[in-house]
Amino acid sequence: MNRMATTTTGEATGAAQVHALLARAGIRVNGSAPHDIRIHDSGVYQRLLSDWSLGLGEAYMDAQWDCARPDEFCHRLLRADLDSQVRGRARRALALAIIRARLVNLQAPQRAFQVAEQHYDIGNDVFTAMLDSQMTYSCGYWEHASDLEQAQAHKLDMICRKLELAPGERLLDVGCGWGSLAAWAARHYGAEVVGITVSREQQALAQTRCRDLPVEIRLLDYRELEGSFHKIASVGMFEHVGPRNYRTYFETLSRLLRDDGLVLLHTIGSHVTTGATEPWIQKYIFPNGKLPSAGEITTALEDLFLLEDWHNFGPDYDRTLMAWLRNFDAAWPRLAAAYDERFRRMWRYYLCSCAGYFRSRKGQLWQLVLSKRGRSTPYRSWRPAPT
Repeated sequence: MNRMATTTTGEATGAAQVHALLARAGIRVNGSAPHDIRIHDSGVYQRLLSDWSLGLGEAYMDAQWDCARPDEFCHRLLRADLDSQVRGRARRALALAIIRARLVNLQAPQRAFQVAEQHYDIGNDVFTAMLDSQMTYSCGYWEHASDLEQAQAHKLDMICRKLELAPGERLLDVGCGWGSLAAWAARHYGAEVVGITVSREQQALAQTRCRDLPVEIRLLDYRELEGSFHKIASVGMFEHVGPRNYRTYFETLSRLLRDDGLVLLHTIGSHVTTGATEPWIQKYIFPNGKLPSAGEITTALEDLFLLEDWHNFGPDYDRTLMAWLRNFDAAWPRLAAAYDERFRRMWRYYLCSCAGYFRSRKGQLWQLVLSKRGRSTPYRSWRPAPT
């Protein structure tokens, strides 16, 4: 029986409410525009009214709705600030997530490895297929790039140049992923690198990829690290630190950095301070994650570091995510033997919803360069010149 043909009076009321809400974002139900939503199961209306963004994402995973351009659909939802306009149970669900984040240290040491177990360790085959050849899982720098490979190479080189990395210096790579920055810094700048990760899959592959280089990859939480480093890079990891630990994080970096050293912090940022991570992303993609605001960062580093440079290229993450999506879609025929259709829809929704987030300008991508007061050499901000 067609699920849409058996809609009850209550469902009809819920449908009308959802139709009106989406219309505020310029989205029509069963319309013809690429960003319009096509409903396959009327149960989606109750899921949205009960759980809003969590229900929307789960309904997409369950094939209750589709859209030709989910990235643009999500962009329009976010641009219209529909999160602030939901009411009833959906509003209460968002409030409970905020209360939980305030009461519980979601990024405590005993939780540090959970994000790796759920996300980074799902299978290197997915990431190998989706990412560039160096397996760089963070925003590329597209100003002078024509494809993903160039954008990631330019980003890695920009980090090393901003750090004024020199031969023989010790670089700490906090959250080293599959070793792309560590390998680049060692190969092109002659650095000795210690990379740390909480993912066993990342560690194993990074060790293989860096085996002929002066690079050590450790499975370690940042709070456990000892030593002294000329330079520190933290790329795409600060999103997992959490507000309760921001001060501890910067205190740790300060303890590890030489007085004349530099830190580069590369992180996604939120345009405002938020109480909790978006519920669907929290549940299915990045458990215990939290995007910082500019105010949270500057408050946490105060009296520990000087802020030498702040570079925002948030729109580049939209382009990076769409490149990853194209790679993932192209690779799906060979990935399908190991992953089911629900995983495919989950992963596509992750990439599309995040692209929409950056396109809405709610999401930013920041690179900060930090120094200690003990550094005597003036710092000159660096940007790549046109090639």
